[in-house]
Amino acid sequence: MMLIPAHHFRDIERKPEYLQPEKCVPPPHPGPVGTMWFIRDGCGIACAIVTWILVLYAEFVVLFVMLIPSRDYVYSVINGIVFNLLAFLALASHCRAMLTDPGAVPKGNATKEFIESLQLKPGQVVYKCPKCCSIKPDRAHHCSVCKRCIRKMDHHCPWVNNCVGENNQKYFVLFTMYIALISLHALIMVGFHFLHCFEEDWTNLLQAYGIFREEAAEARISLHEKKQPLKVSSTECSSFSPPTTVILLILLCFEGLLFLIFTSVMFGTQVHSICTDETTIERLKRKNQPRQRTGSWKSVKETFGGNFSLNWFNPFSRPCQPESPSERELVQQVTSLSDMDNTETTEEQLEEKEEEEKDSVEVVNE
Repeated sequence: MMLIPAHHFRDIERKPEYLQPEKCVPPPHPGPVGTMWFIRDGCGIACAIVTWILVLYAEFVVLFVMLIPSRDYVYSVINGIVFNLLAFLALASHCRAMLTDPGAVPKGNATKEFIESLQLKPGQVVYKCPKCCSIKPDRAHHCSVCKRCIRKMDHHCPWVNNCVGENNQKYFVLFTMYIALISLHALIMVGFHFLHCFEEDWTNLLQAYGIFREEAAEARISLHEKKQPLKVSSTECSSFSPPTTVILLILLCFEGLLFLIFTSVMFGTQVHSICTDETTIERLKRKNQPRQRTGSWKSVKETFGGNFSLNWFNPFSRPCQPESPSERELVQQVTSLSDMDNTETTEEQLEEKEEEEKDSVEVVNE
């Protein structure tokens, strides 16, 4: 059992009555196995839909503007397979991150009967979340959007409409990685497309669509001849008009560059959090408090599911599923009575300086 100094506890209160267990509704019966997890948040749902639309837009431009019209079939087939595979894995990771329980703590278990069943002894403490009325295990935090306490919560991401916790962090990391890869791949293809097609084919297409009509008028070309489609070479790079093609490619460049930067930063942040065994919330609220941490390699294996293998990159394989916290894990031990005395002297300071952490309570059975 982890030893935590009492002066690092939050929102100190020695009266067990503060818990108000009689106001807690008993937790509902657990649903059937395999019940889908989904957060009904309007903003999150909208962001998730926008994510899919942007990926599908990139898919449309890559296929119908760059690859299908190309005369180099080997180039088109190879890049089409790679891009579609990465897009499929990105969307699959997005779905798994969105529809996987991130590690929610049972809601409403802070009842009087449950607290009495813990049989707290002098020096033992438990945390209770007054918002969802649950007993919180170590490293759990309350999410105001999910309205639940989440074990090892890193942050709430609106783009996946879910919290990132111990059960779905792998899927979120894969989602950011695959989005960064398809963004980089799309930018590279757009660059090659501009270099290969602009001078040779698009000059003819621009002439065909009347850019040089003044010269045609001076040559007294008949109106009928103007309306006839101009034959271009077989190396035509787009089935759309040149202005439309340029606009589509510029939008794809902007989208790819934006998401490449954003998802690369998120991917690096998540990998760093996994290797240091410290979530974003814990890093932001760091107070130089001692805490036992899992080794870097062990933490990575727990997140991605065992020893290194291709399953690490598979959004359909599960990470190491931790067991639900037992009653013993909900109870934490104070190191010494001297720490408890120090707690009393700093109680008012904590209440003034740590109002943002009033989501948990210390209960000492005296």
